[in-house]
Amino acid sequence: MPWASVRDNVRLPLKLQHRSDDSVGREVDEALAMVGLNGFESAYPRELSGGMKMRVSIARALVTRPALLLMDEPFAALDEQTRMYLGEELSVLLATTNKTIVLVTHSLSEAVFLSDRVIVMSPRPGHIAAGITIDLPRPRRLSMREASSFGRYVAQIRETFQSFGLLKED
Repeated sequence: MPWASVRDNVRLPLKLQHRSDDSVGREVDEALAMVGLNGFESAYPRELSGGMKMRVSIARALVTRPALLLMDEPFAALDEQTRMYLGEELSVLLATTNKTIVLVTHSLSEAVFLSDRVIVMSPRPGHIAAGITIDLPRPRRLSMREASSFGRYVAQIRETFQSFGLLKED
C-alpha cells in the first residue's frame, strides 16, 4: 500500500483479523526485526529499495505466524545481488523459525539454495514430473553456491528438466 508506512503495511493482516490488542505492536516489531527493517517503521514504500519492499512483504506474511508460507517468485523482480542477499536471509529465517515454505521459482540455483525438496513440474497439463531431495546443511550461506555438492544438485535438476523435454540440451 503506497500510502501506508512500513509499520501500517505489516500491521494490515492483524487489522483484517480485527486485532487491536496490545500485542499487535509487539508482533509488528518482531516481524520487522526478523527481516532486518528496524528503523524503517515510518518509511513509505516510495522511500524503499526493491529489496526492502520485499522484506516488508515477508514481514507482512510472517506477522500472523502462519504455519505455511506460499511464495510465488518472491525475488523475480530484483537484481541478482539483492536476490542472492535476500535468499540468504530467507535461508537463515527458515533455519531459525522452522517455517514451511512452498516456493515457486524458475531459478534452479535458487531452488537448490532455499529448498529441502525440489518438485519439478511438467508443462501443460501440469503434473509432478520429479521430486529431488536437497541434503545440504542449514542455514545456507552464499559461499555454498560454490560447493561441488551444490553444483551437482543444480545439474541433477537441469538433467531432470532435459529428460522430460522441459529444457533443450546445449
